[in-house]
Amino acid sequence: MTDEIPENTPTFKIILVGDGGVGKTTFVKRHLSGEFRKEYIATVGVEVHPLVFYTTKCPICFNVWDTAGQERFGGLRDGYYIEGDAAIIMFDVTSPETYGNVPVWYRDIVRVCENIPMVLCGNKVDVKDRKVRAKQISFHRRKNIPYFDISAKSNYNFEKPFLYLARRLLGDPNLTLEKAPALAPPVVDLDQEAMIANEKELKEAQNYELPDEDEDNF
Repeated sequence: MTDEIPENTPTFKIILVGDGGVGKTTFVKRHLSGEFRKEYIATVGVEVHPLVFYTTKCPICFNVWDTAGQERFGGLRDGYYIEGDAAIIMFDVTSPETYGNVPVWYRDIVRVCENIPMVLCGNKVDVKDRKVRAKQISFHRRKNIPYFDISAKSNYNFEKPFLYLARRLLGDPNLTLEKAPALAPPVVDLDQEAMIANEKELKEAQNYELPDEDEDNF
């Protein structure tokens, strides 16, 4: 069962976008009663998942709009984006093509929702055959939005995108979570040495000169 949403909880519409199969549904279903889907199911339409986080300021509810594979059937309609308060753009670090399409998702969002907080996430960092390295990820720097490595299967960095958005939406840069979100148990174990190396590479990448093109070359 999901947590009952406390009365008068600030509620925001979060748009979750990215190519089909990058792990959007998997990611959102880690929270509370959300089960990890071992098999990708291209559900037609949109699923709205109310995710509650308990912060030092107040509880906050993110109504996460999961496109649930709709992008495989000719793109998304503006109705997905209208009145969006914030957005998470996701790609798969094992698939350079999904990173290459990030600018398209970004443009679709800003065309309908101007100046909303956004986060870029690279999912599946638990997979050893990573093809999109930290030094190749520069789109977020060009657009001045944060980037996080995540792993839906292991819950790695699950709360970080939501904490950033909560800070922006509630106007408190010092906001923290009062308690960790209730997540389904990890499905895979992370290689801690690899994660430390990735984090180091991400920090070093902040100092690299930005490439000339919007779409990076692989």
